[in-house]
Amino acid sequence: MNRLPPDTFATFCRGMDTGLLQRILTDSRRPARAVGEGAGWGWVLQDAGAAPYGQGAEELARDITGYRFVELVGDRAETVFLASTPACECPHGQNYMVPHCPEHPFQFAYHRGGFEQLYFNLGARRESRRGGAMPDLLLREFLEAGVVGREPPEPGFNEDGAVTMRLISRHFGLPALP
Repeated sequence: MNRLPPDTFATFCRGMDTGLLQRILTDSRRPARAVGEGAGWGWVLQDAGAAPYGQGAEELARDITGYRFVELVGDRAETVFLASTPACECPHGQNYMVPHCPEHPFQFAYHRGGFEQLYFNLGARRESRRGGAMPDLLLREFLEAGVVGREPPEPGFNEDGAVTMRLISRHFGLPALP
């Protein structure tokens, strides 16, 4: 998968029709910038920023997989949420267990069954502060690549999170974006 454009939210969903995914995410008051599908995933790109009201984009990506939409998609949906917004610098957003502000959601989150299975920010070794029900999901790949661990491979390695994005993309089999 290539890099996300700046200030973009990308929601990938497997187990749901792409048209339904687009409709649900458009209802969040962030119209779709682009929509597509590939490799078994549907995806929607949206402009980042707080919606005028209501639920944040990352929370909606979580809820798509849970009880709120089970009548539409059953219990088979899973989502990968990516944000190209900066990591949250808000005082309450520094700890991974405390919700971030709506303008700076976690830069990566994987959801299934209505729960965050894994979430963290990308680059500058932020991946070592992982949360969710499956915090070790990508750990082997991260350790082998030197993204996490005791010593970084070299100064500035993965500062922008590009290595992490490649690992996420490969692990989940995400399609390339336009």
